[in-house]
Amino acid sequence: MLAGVLIVAGAVLWLIFRLNQNANPLDVNKYRMRWLEIETIIQKSDQQSCHFAIMEADKLLDIAMKQSGIQGDTMGERLKNAKSKLSDRNGVWTAHKLRNQIVHEADVNVSYDSAKKALGGFKKALRDLGAI
Repeated sequence: MLAGVLIVAGAVLWLIFRLNQNANPLDVNKYRMRWLEIETIIQKSDQQSCHFAIMEADKLLDIAMKQSGIQGDTMGERLKNAKSKLSDRNGVWTAHKLRNQIVHEADVNVSYDSAKKALGGFKKALRDLGAI
């Protein structure tokens, strides 16, 4: 009987250890450092810096989603599959759509305020995933 209790207790401890080990596979310090770099890129008088910051934030979120195990072949698919993990899905979708406009449309003008709002959406999603 004692052997059975010890085996069950050992199995439970092993399971708890494995769950905690996989709870946050993201290197939070790496993500925080990169996020700080992105926030310093954006400058009010430079539209190109706004574009670049949005593209980099989108890329960082995409990497975090992949490393978190969110399935999908594209960022859009991963965003759909992450719906239960994101507290502001509309905000991050709006930010991602702005990124797509920057990449795919020739004459996109992004205001500083729009860029800051998009960065806020990306930041919230990164927080939701436990990356920052």
